[in-house]
Amino acid sequence: MNIGQASEHSGLAPKTIRYYEDIGLIRPDRGGNGYRDYAEADVHKLRFLQRSRGLGFSVEECRQLLALYEDKDRASSDVKELTQAKLTEIDRKIRELTELRRTLEHLVHACHGNDRPDCPILEELSDARPE
Repeated sequence: MNIGQASEHSGLAPKTIRYYEDIGLIRPDRGGNGYRDYAEADVHKLRFLQRSRGLGFSVEECRQLLALYEDKDRASSDVKELTQAKLTEIDRKIRELTELRRTLEHLVHACHGNDRPDCPILEELSDARPE
């Protein structure tokens, strides 16, 4: 199938599919005319990549997951380890975002939001003290 059909079947934009090919995540066959010829296995990989990216895995992590998926002698512990690392990273980001939210919420409540020029938000942002 051509790239348009692969796009339709995988849910990925042709530009994304070309990018995945450029970085070696997929390698479709080429027809005699030089056009890409995607097999069902390629579309399956594209769907796998789409789901992996949707769960927050980076391109390099997707490369590792795809290699593990294709390795029939893999240990499931390797997959679990990679996924646990991603979960730990997400938990860290949630903590950071929660702290950012608390800080911004505090600043919003500290500001009167009136016509006066004094603003605790700007004062806090301009404070040059290291944290």
